[in-house]
Amino acid sequence: MSIWWSLHLRREAASVPLARRLLLGTMETAGVDPDISYDLSVALSEACANAVEHGGDGGPGTCSEAYRVTAYLDGERCRIEVADEGPGFPVAALGRAGGAVRPVPADAEHGRGLCLIRELADHVHIGSAPGRAGAVVSFDKILKWRKDAPLVAV
Repeated sequence: MSIWWSLHLRREAASVPLARRLLLGTMETAGVDPDISYDLSVALSEACANAVEHGGDGGPGTCSEAYRVTAYLDGERCRIEVADEGPGFPVAALGRAGGAVRPVPADAEHGRGLCLIRELADHVHIGSAPGRAGAVVSFDKILKWRKDAPLVAV
């Protein structure tokens, strides 16, 4: 089984629950285990919130009013990518394998999103968009299926 979709969303807070609901609906219809669906939907929400908050002002020729979400359910894996046209991540922050994640103080009001994505997904890549301004956060997770799943991969 293979399902994919892509959304081009405005950088507005209202776009975050839209992307999350579409992902949850897709995974429910396919028969993905609800715990896996929930983990991926929280990770997606965090990645979208980052694009909404930080994805603007990527310089001349960019459409900083929007960002893109793409989801692939392919066989036993789900991969999600969120890309914006903002300034991207600082080069120094990308020095670690997989991208920019630094410790966040326990009392901080912001900055936990990337750490949370790392905890909820099996593999995470954080970087800049190839050939243009912007950031790309992609992550994947091995899927588990409900016993009554209609679209279980064979």
